[in-house]
Amino acid sequence: MFGMKILVIGANGQLGWELYRRGENQGFHMVALDLPEFDITNASEVKQAVSHADLSLVINAAAYTAVDQAESEPELVFAVNRDGPAYLASCCSEVGIPLIHISTDYVFDGNKKGPYFETDPVSPLGVYGKSKAAGEAEVKKRLNEHIILRTAWLYGVNGHNFVKTMLRLGREREVVQVVEDQYGCPTCAADLAEAILAIEAYLREERGSIWGTYHYCGKGATTWYDFAEKIFDLAGQHHSLSIKRLEPITTAQYPTPAKRPANSVLDCALVTKTFGISPVPWYESLARVVHFLLRPPPQEPFGKRSGQDRQFS
Repeated sequence: MFGMKILVIGANGQLGWELYRRGENQGFHMVALDLPEFDITNASEVKQAVSHADLSLVINAAAYTAVDQAESEPELVFAVNRDGPAYLASCCSEVGIPLIHISTDYVFDGNKKGPYFETDPVSPLGVYGKSKAAGEAEVKKRLNEHIILRTAWLYGVNGHNFVKTMLRLGREREVVQVVEDQYGCPTCAADLAEAILAIEAYLREERGSIWGTYHYCGKGATTWYDFAEKIFDLAGQHHSLSIKRLEPITTAQYPTPAKRPANSVLDCALVTKTFGISPVPWYESLARVVHFLLRPPPQEPFGKRSGQDRQFS
C-alpha cells in the first residue's frame, strides 16, 4: 500500500476532506487539489495534474452542488460537472490511470416507486442533475477503467450540509419546518470515503469486469423531516436547543428554483456484491457526527490547531 499515489480532486469538500485524511492514515500518498489553486474546468490544468504525478488512481470528488443556484448559471454548472470529468477521463485514458468519479441521486427524476438500481434510465429534473448525468456519460465514453459511484444526501463534519443547517436552526428558532414528502438515504462523508478506499484496494488486486456504475449511500430510507427529527433528538442529548416544534410540510409548501426528486432511494446491493462493502445504517453514523460537532473542542497548547483538524471516526 505504501507508495500508492492517489489524486483527490475537490479535496476541500465534504468528501474530499475525508478522503485525504483517511487515505493518509492508511498509508497512501495523497495528492489534494481544489480551488483556487486548481480549476477542473481548465483542460490544461487537468492534463498537468494527471500526466505529471506518477499516479495510481484519480478520485473526482469535485462538483458544483448548489442545486438551486445552478438554475441561474447553467454554463458554469456544466463546465464543472460535465466538462471537468470529461477532461479527467481523457487524461486518465492517455496515461492508463483508473478514475473513480462521484455522482448523485439527482440523475433520476424520483418518480419510481421503489429504490433506484444502477441500470435504471437517468432522467434528471434540473440543471444540476442534468449536468451530473452528462458528466457520467462523458466518463463512460472516454475511459474504460472507471468507477462511477452515485451517492445521496451527503453530510459530514466538514463543509456545508443539512445536518449543520438543522443544528444552527435548532439553536436559532423555536419552530422549524422541514419537507416530509421527499425520500432518500442520508450518507455520511466518512463512510463514503471508507467505501471508496475499499474499492481502491480491490482495484489493486483485480482489474476486470468490475468497471462501471455503482450506488453507495447510508443504509435505510427516510424523509428530510424524519432526518431532521433524529438530528434534533441527538443534539438535545448534548445541548439545550431553542426549537420547540418541528413542523412537517410538503414540497409544494416549500417551492425552490430547482425541482427535487420525490424518491432518491438508491439500491446498494451491487457495490456489496462486487466489493464486499456493506453500507452503514444512516442513523448510526449520524449519531457519531452530531456528537463530534457538538462536543467541546479539546484543550491544546497554544499554537496547535484544533476543531476541524481533529480526525472524525
